[in-house]
Amino acid sequence: MLEASDSAPDFTAKLAGDDPESFTLSEHLDEAPIVLAFFPGAFTPPCTNEMVAFQSDFDGLRDADATLYGVSADSPFSQAAFREEHGLEFDLVSDMDGDVIEAYGLDIDIGDLGFHGVAQRAVFVIDGDGEITYAWIAEDPTNEPDYEAVESAAETAA
Repeated sequence: MLEASDSAPDFTAKLAGDDPESFTLSEHLDEAPIVLAFFPGAFTPPCTNEMVAFQSDFDGLRDADATLYGVSADSPFSQAAFREEHGLEFDLVSDMDGDVIEAYGLDIDIGDLGFHGVAQRAVFVIDGDGEITYAWIAEDPTNEPDYEAVESAAETAA
């Protein structure tokens, strides 16, 4: 399990959109601090609540010069619809293959909902050197992060 002071695993995945662009974490470290908010699935109530809460607090993260990315196993097309429906101004990263989720040690199954290999809800703040400076992993995928703690961690990592 990854924690603060570990190196953030580098990855390449697709950004949400109708014509998905490639995103490689190491190529965006100049946007640090980077906040990676992993969530199990678009359009589910807890995930919607979390992403909408991050959108509500987006100005605070911008004030900390942080760049926020939501990460899930949803397709880039599904994420684009989710992003548009909820007015999300930050990018979503599609990890349909589960490689990023696995690299961060977050793969879970939620059998009751038919979800397999999705991300456990988690937040990582990464500095410009690619080091994780803050790590929070939910014990239960319905739990939401402490948004003030995330913002504070982003300010500290700036």
